[in-house]
Amino acid sequence: MQSGFIAADDARGPVDREGWDQGQSERGNIVVVALIIACEVGFWVLLGIGILLRYVAKMPKASTVVLLCEPVLEVVLFVTTVIDLRNGAEPDWKHGLAAVYIGYSAALGHSTIKWVDARVAHRFFGGPPPVKPAKYGAARTLHEWKNAGRWVLAAVIAMALLQGGIWYVGDDGEIGSLRDWQLKMLFLIGINVAIALSYTLFPKRERSASSAR
Repeated sequence: MQSGFIAADDARGPVDREGWDQGQSERGNIVVVALIIACEVGFWVLLGIGILLRYVAKMPKASTVVLLCEPVLEVVLFVTTVIDLRNGAEPDWKHGLAAVYIGYSAALGHSTIKWVDARVAHRFFGGPPPVKPAKYGAARTLHEWKNAGRWVLAAVIAMALLQGGIWYVGDDGEIGSLRDWQLKMLFLIGINVAIALSYTLFPKRERSASSAR
C-alpha cells in the first residue's frame, strides 16, 4: 500500500520546480552582489576605524589589529561565492567580479591603506608630507614597474580564481562569463606592462634650465 504522503519536491511540477530553481539562483546572485558591496564598504570602514585608533585614540596596536581584519572580508566573499556555485548557480559576471575584487584587495589593499594613512596623517594630524614618486629617470621607471607589478599580481590572482571556478563548474557549464573576465585581466596586464615599458624605453628626463627658456 502506497503512502498517502507526497514529498514536497515530488509534488512540484516541472514548471514549478524550474521556477523555484530560478528563484534560488536569483537570491544567490543578490547575495553575491550585496556581499561585494559590503566588502568594499567594510574595507573603508575598517580603514577609518584603524586611522582613528592610531591618531585619535593613540592606540597603534589596536589599529594594526583592526587593519589586519581586512583580509577576512575577502575570505568571506570567496567562501560565499564558492557556496553559491556549489548550490547550482550558473557562473556569471557577478562571480567574475568577486574574483577580480579579491585579486585587487590581495595585491593592492596594503598599498591603498598606506597611501590613505600617509595623507590623512599629514593633513589632519601633523604628520610628515607623503613621499611623492620620482618624476624622472630610472627612479621613475622603477616606480612604474612596481605599480605595474601590483596590478599584474592582482590580475593573476583573479585569473587563478576564475580558472578555479571554470574547473569547478566544468566544460559543460556556462563558463563564458568567467572566460570573459580572464580576457579582461589579460588586457589589464597588457596595459600596465605597456605603460611601464614605455618608461623603460623612453625614460622621462628633467628639462635643463637652458632648454626650459
